[in-house]
Amino acid sequence: MGSRVLAEDLGTNNSVSSTETDEYRESGLVKFLRATEVDTRLLGMIGALLLIWVGFHLYGHFVNGFGAFLTPRNLWNLSVQTSSIAVMATGMVLIIVTRHIDLSVGSMLGFVAMIMGVVQVWVLPEYLGLGNPFIWVITVVVGIVLGALVGAFQGYLIAYLAIPAFIVTLGGLLIWRGSAYLVARGETIAPVDATFSLIGGGPFGTIGATWSWILGIVVSIGIVALLYGGRRQRIKFKFPTRPMWAECLIGGVGIALTLGSVIVMNAYPWPKGIVRRYAEANNIDVPAEGLFISHGYAIPVLIALAVGGVMTFITTRTRFGRYVFAIGGNPEAAELAGINTKKMTLLIFSLMGALVGISAAIASARLKSATLALGQLDELYVIAAAVIGGTSFAGGIGTIYGAILGALVMQSLQSGMVLIGFDAAIQQMVVGGVLVLAVFLDTLYRKNSV
Repeated sequence: MGSRVLAEDLGTNNSVSSTETDEYRESGLVKFLRATEVDTRLLGMIGALLLIWVGFHLYGHFVNGFGAFLTPRNLWNLSVQTSSIAVMATGMVLIIVTRHIDLSVGSMLGFVAMIMGVVQVWVLPEYLGLGNPFIWVITVVVGIVLGALVGAFQGYLIAYLAIPAFIVTLGGLLIWRGSAYLVARGETIAPVDATFSLIGGGPFGTIGATWSWILGIVVSIGIVALLYGGRRQRIKFKFPTRPMWAECLIGGVGIALTLGSVIVMNAYPWPKGIVRRYAEANNIDVPAEGLFISHGYAIPVLIALAVGGVMTFITTRTRFGRYVFAIGGNPEAAELAGINTKKMTLLIFSLMGALVGISAAIASARLKSATLALGQLDELYVIAAAVIGGTSFAGGIGTIYGAILGALVMQSLQSGMVLIGFDAAIQQMVVGGVLVLAVFLDTLYRKNSV
């Protein structure tokens, strides 16, 4: 009897000891994640992005003798190339969260861009005069409004006529691409308004070194203010707070990334030919070693970041955003709770259309023309960016910052493959494979979360 009790006691002690050992082994990573409240998907995407960047850079170093990916020039161009896709990806998050899909965004971009080209090149100069300062403003407004109307039309068909989103937007993919051709019979409309072209970036479509530093400092102060305000709100409503070391770590990493990006953007100078012409036009003496003028942040990058900020606020701090995720989580329950799901669907697709209008302005301004090729296959990159960023096709899950990071991942893959000379066919195969892999990982994540 005594031996049995002793054995049970020993067994209990062994069990406790084993449990304590397991907790000790897990405590490091688990406690860190809980303390910082960092999304594991976000860490995974950042790790994948770093792996892509370093991999392409080392590949170029070993094959060509030098790495061309992790250079200020390529990273600056990468940020500009990502902007258009990132803007649309923020809207695609809401559509996928509510268990819909939009396959028409690329064709819609091409159609809206052609209309914007016609407005600023053929129509407005006749009435306002060539070079009028209001031409670019009217053009952008027309593009955003037109995109919103097209999106609302598709949303109406989906919400009120009960046609599946896949069918409506698949039809839109064909209709709007054909409409883009009919607008100008396939002609390239150029040149766009000089001020409008600044929206696409380029040496003059930037804010320069000084303003980039000012923006970086303001954003850094904003990060500290947000963390401080969030902590005070948690204390006020008696919610659990993060340890102070976690707050400092998050703030420090955010500030370091912000100021680091400023350094990279400012490290990329204007081309020598443009510097020479600029110096001659402004009577500036160019020293023997040359004149270094930094690009700084490009305007399309600032537009994408601003859109990301606004969309994050909408999804996390407004009733509209709460309704979106409620519909995605359980459409039937949301409707029974009094949410007008049909109206919400129409508004979501209309918002997507407005964002397509902004992307159309960025894409056409970057090319300084409106062409029929604009937006081709963009729907694939936009959907892939949202899914890679953690948006679930099952609905109810998704983040704006994840979609923007997903867009950066997709554009990094494409840019890296171009740098190392992959064929266009292989690039499309890789993108398709990444999309399938992202959906597969999302499925595994949801299974393990249950």
